[in-house]
Amino acid sequence: MNDDKKNQARKPLKAPERKANRRGAARLAAVQALYQMDIGGAGINDIFAEFECHWLGNEVEGDKYLPAEAAFFRDVVSGVVRDQAKLDPLIDEALSKGWPLKRIDAILRAVLRAGAYELEHRKDVPGRVVVSEYVDVAHAFVEAEETGMVNAVLDQIARQFRGSEFVRAGG
Repeated sequence: MNDDKKNQARKPLKAPERKANRRGAARLAAVQALYQMDIGGAGINDIFAEFECHWLGNEVEGDKYLPAEAAFFRDVVSGVVRDQAKLDPLIDEALSKGWPLKRIDAILRAVLRAGAYELEHRKDVPGRVVVSEYVDVAHAFVEAEETGMVNAVLDQIARQFRGSEFVRAGG
Protein backbone atom coordinates (compact mmCIF):
# COMPACT_ATOMS: atom_id res chain seq x y z
CA MET A 1 0.00 0.00 0.00
CA ASN A 2 1.52 3.28 -1.07
CA ASP A 3 -0.89 5.73 0.62
CA ASP A 4 0.40 7.29 3.81
CA LYS A 5 -1.47 6.77 7.06
CA LYS A 6 -3.38 10.04 6.84
CA ASN A 7 -4.76 9.08 3.46
CA GLN A 8 -5.62 5.58 4.72
CA ALA A 9 -8.03 7.13 7.21
CA ARG A 10 -9.79 9.15 4.51
CA LYS A 11 -9.68 6.86 1.50
CA PRO A 12 -10.71 3.23 1.85
CA LEU A 13 -8.77 0.72 -0.19
CA LYS A 14 -10.30 -1.42 -2.85
CA ALA A 15 -11.06 -4.96 -1.79
CA PRO A 16 -8.71 -7.54 -3.30
CA GLU A 17 -10.25 -8.84 -6.54
CA ARG A 18 -9.96 -12.49 -5.55
CA LYS A 19 -12.11 -11.85 -2.48
CA ALA A 20 -14.82 -10.02 -4.34
CA ASN A 21 -17.75 -10.98 -2.16
CA ARG A 22 -20.20 -8.94 -0.10
CA ARG A 23 -18.97 -10.15 3.29
CA GLY A 24 -15.35 -9.70 2.32
CA ALA A 25 -16.14 -6.14 1.28
CA ALA A 26 -17.99 -5.63 4.57
CA ARG A 27 -14.95 -6.87 6.53
CA LEU A 28 -12.61 -4.55 4.66
CA ALA A 29 -14.96 -1.61 5.22
CA ALA A 30 -15.39 -2.51 8.90
CA VAL A 31 -11.61 -2.50 9.42
CA GLN A 32 -11.33 0.84 7.65
CA ALA A 33 -14.16 2.28 9.74
CA LEU A 34 -12.62 1.02 13.00
CA TYR A 35 -9.26 2.46 11.96
CA GLN A 36 -10.84 5.82 11.19
CA MET A 37 -12.63 5.81 14.54
CA ASP A 38 -9.39 4.92 16.35
CA ILE A 39 -7.15 7.57 14.79
CA GLY A 40 -9.70 10.27 14.05
CA GLY A 41 -12.06 9.93 16.97
CA ALA A 42 -15.14 9.70 14.75
CA GLY A 43 -18.33 8.44 16.37
CA ILE A 44 -20.08 5.26 15.31
CA ASN A 45 -23.16 7.00 13.86
CA ASP A 46 -20.98 9.33 11.78
CA ILE A 47 -18.95 6.35 10.56
CA PHE A 48 -22.08 4.39 9.58
CA ALA A 49 -23.47 7.38 7.70
CA GLU A 50 -20.20 8.10 5.90
CA PHE A 51 -19.47 4.52 4.86
CA GLU A 52 -23.01 3.61 3.87
CA CYS A 53 -23.60 6.82 1.90
CA HIS A 54 -20.21 7.37 0.32
CA TRP A 55 -18.08 4.22 0.23
CA LEU A 56 -19.95 0.91 0.20
CA GLY A 57 -20.61 -0.10 -3.41
CA ASN A 58 -19.92 3.38 -4.81
CA GLU A 59 -17.31 4.93 -7.04
CA VAL A 60 -14.95 7.24 -5.16
CA GLU A 61 -12.13 9.14 -6.83
CA GLY A 62 -12.37 6.85 -9.87
CA ASP A 63 -12.24 3.61 -7.85
CA LYS A 64 -15.28 1.33 -7.77
CA TYR A 65 -15.81 -0.18 -4.33
CA LEU A 66 -17.49 -3.52 -3.98
CA PRO A 67 -21.02 -3.72 -2.64
CA ALA A 68 -20.82 -4.77 0.98
CA GLU A 69 -23.33 -6.56 3.15
CA ALA A 70 -24.37 -3.51 5.19
CA ALA A 71 -25.89 -5.48 8.07
CA PHE A 72 -22.69 -7.50 8.46
CA PHE A 73 -20.59 -4.30 8.32
CA ARG A 74 -22.76 -2.70 11.03
CA ASP A 75 -22.62 -5.85 13.20
CA VAL A 76 -18.83 -6.06 13.13
CA VAL A 77 -18.26 -2.34 13.74
CA SER A 78 -20.87 -1.98 16.49
CA GLY A 79 -19.82 -5.28 18.07
CA VAL A 80 -16.18 -4.22 18.27
CA VAL A 81 -17.15 -0.86 19.75
CA ARG A 82 -19.46 -2.54 22.29
CA ASP A 83 -17.01 -5.32 23.25
CA GLN A 84 -13.66 -3.54 22.89
CA ALA A 85 -12.97 -3.61 26.65
CA LYS A 86 -13.31 -7.41 26.49
CA LEU A 87 -11.58 -7.93 23.13
CA ASP A 88 -8.42 -5.90 23.81
CA PRO A 89 -7.21 -8.00 26.80
CA LEU A 90 -7.95 -11.16 24.80
CA ILE A 91 -5.81 -9.89 21.92
CA ASP A 92 -3.10 -8.73 24.34
CA GLU A 93 -2.86 -12.28 25.70
CA ALA A 94 -2.43 -13.71 22.20
CA LEU A 95 0.27 -11.20 21.22
CA SER A 96 3.94 -11.84 21.90
CA LYS A 97 5.07 -10.68 25.31
CA GLY A 98 6.46 -7.17 25.14
CA TRP A 99 4.12 -6.19 22.27
CA PRO A 100 0.85 -5.11 23.87
CA LEU A 101 -2.01 -4.13 21.61
CA LYS A 102 -1.42 -0.42 22.26
CA ARG A 103 2.01 -0.76 20.56
CA ILE A 104 0.51 -2.34 17.43
CA ASP A 105 -0.22 -0.06 14.44
CA ALA A 106 -3.81 1.25 14.42
CA ILE A 107 -4.76 -0.58 11.22
CA LEU A 108 -3.61 -3.90 12.68
CA ARG A 109 -5.50 -3.18 15.92
CA ALA A 110 -8.62 -2.75 13.80
CA VAL A 111 -8.01 -6.03 11.93
CA LEU A 112 -7.39 -7.96 15.16
CA ARG A 113 -10.39 -6.47 16.95
CA ALA A 114 -12.75 -7.20 14.05
CA GLY A 115 -11.41 -10.73 13.67
CA ALA A 116 -11.64 -11.45 17.39
CA TYR A 117 -15.18 -10.11 17.52
CA GLU A 118 -16.26 -12.25 14.60
CA LEU A 119 -14.61 -15.37 16.03
CA GLU A 120 -16.50 -14.94 19.29
CA HIS A 121 -19.88 -13.84 18.00
CA ARG A 122 -20.37 -14.93 14.38
CA LYS A 123 -20.69 -18.70 14.78
CA ASP A 124 -22.43 -18.79 11.37
CA VAL A 125 -18.99 -18.30 9.77
CA PRO A 126 -16.39 -21.10 10.15
CA GLY A 127 -13.41 -20.06 12.27
CA ARG A 128 -10.85 -20.87 9.57
CA VAL A 129 -12.76 -18.66 7.13
CA VAL A 130 -12.73 -15.77 9.63
CA VAL A 131 -8.96 -16.09 10.15
CA SER A 132 -8.28 -16.35 6.41
CA GLU A 133 -10.52 -13.41 5.54
CA TYR A 134 -8.86 -11.08 8.06
CA VAL A 135 -5.40 -12.15 6.91
CA ASP A 136 -6.53 -11.15 3.41
CA VAL A 137 -7.80 -7.82 4.73
CA ALA A 138 -4.45 -7.24 6.47
CA HIS A 139 -2.68 -7.88 3.13
CA ALA A 140 -4.39 -4.78 1.75
CA PHE A 141 -2.59 -2.63 4.31
CA VAL A 142 0.63 -4.23 5.55
CA GLU A 143 3.59 -6.44 4.62
CA ALA A 144 3.66 -10.25 4.78
CA GLU A 145 5.49 -10.36 8.13
CA GLU A 146 2.67 -8.46 9.80
CA THR A 147 0.00 -10.59 8.16
CA GLY A 148 1.74 -13.61 9.68
CA MET A 149 1.27 -12.02 13.09
CA VAL A 150 -2.42 -11.45 12.32
CA ASN A 151 -2.75 -15.10 11.33
CA ALA A 152 -1.03 -16.33 14.50
CA VAL A 153 -3.02 -14.11 16.87
CA LEU A 154 -6.40 -14.84 15.28
CA ASP A 155 -5.61 -18.56 15.10
CA GLN A 156 -4.89 -18.58 18.84
CA ILE A 157 -8.12 -16.69 19.58
CA ALA A 158 -10.06 -19.00 17.25
CA ARG A 159 -8.84 -22.01 19.19
CA GLN A 160 -10.17 -20.45 22.40
CA PHE A 161 -13.65 -19.75 21.01
CA ARG A 162 -13.90 -22.52 18.44
CA GLY A 163 -11.62 -25.28 19.71
CA SER A 164 -13.75 -28.06 18.24
CA GLU A 165 -13.32 -26.60 14.74
CA PHE A 166 -9.54 -26.75 15.06
CA VAL A 167 -9.03 -30.28 16.40
CA ARG A 168 -6.61 -32.09 14.11
CA ALA A 169 -7.41 -35.57 12.87
CA GLY A 170 -5.42 -38.20 14.71
CA GLY A 171 -4.35 -35.85 17.48
